[in-house]
This record gives sequence, structure tokens and C-alpha cells, in this order.
Amino acid sequence: MMKRFFSGIVALMVGVLMVSCGDDADTVEKDMEKPVISDDKDSYPENCQVYERGDVVPLRCKFTDNMELGNYNIEIHNNFDHHSHGTVAGDCVLEEKKKPVNPWVYNKSFDIPAGQRAFEAKVDIPIPTDIDAGDYHFMVRLTDRSGWQELKAISIKVK
Repeated sequence: MMKRFFSGIVALMVGVLMVSCGDDADTVEKDMEKPVISDDKDSYPENCQVYERGDVVPLRCKFTDNMELGNYNIEIHNNFDHHSHGTVAGDCVLEEKKKPVNPWVYNKSFDIPAGQRAFEAKVDIPIPTDIDAGDYHFMVRLTDRSGWQELKAISIKVK
């Protein structure tokens, strides 16, 4: 009888503990918004901008998020086949299609300090001197802590 009494007390305590430590998922705000890559007059590079081999491509961009930013990635690849990413604002005059021989490929990720809702990215990317000249895509992918992602792709030209 005593064993049953203690079993009942333990079951009651476990039940109370489970109710008091219930799932707070309903009270935690969920991030349902993508981060934002600024598109203001102070952002660089600009669409259709021309660079020389050996120059530097400066990334100057503001990132914001409603809750918390995560990281960003910069990718540069050739557009010798005239493909599109659908985020380029405006058309640039493209050179004729060609096969790459020694195309420029750049792909690097950068962390944003924890807790940031706004961040100014400043990265100088040197252009190799021995790459194929031509049309390139410059892409920025911004990801927030919840995994939402925003993409901005522009066209640049390397001479």
C-alpha cells in the first residue's frame, strides 16, 4: 500500500513538473522574414561597373534583419554564356559568348558578430591579373540566424 502511495506521489510530481516546464514554442517569436541587402546609392559594386585586372572590387553594403543576422557569402563567377540569376537590376552590354580558359572564381563566406540586426560589410576583393577578361556575376548571399536568405546578383565586367 505504501509503495502505491509513493508511486502516486511521484506520478503527480512528474505531471506537475511537465505542465510547469511545458513547451514555450507558442510564446517564442518565430523569424518569418528574410534579411535585407541594401540597395542604396552607397552600395558597391554597381551593376555594369567595369574593372581592370589587378584592380580591387570593393564591397560596401548594409545588411539588416528583423531579429538577427548570421553570415554572408560573396561569389564571383564568369557570365561568358550569358546566364541570369534574376536579381540583376538593368541590362548590361555583354560581350559575345565564349568558352572560359582561365575564368575568375571567387567564393568566400564571412561571419557577422552574434546579436547584430544591422551590419556594414566592407570587403576589398583583388582581381587576379591572369584571369580571362569578360563578363562576370558578382553575387552576395545574406543569411540570418534562422536560415532565411536573400540574394543580390549584379553584372560586372573585367577588362
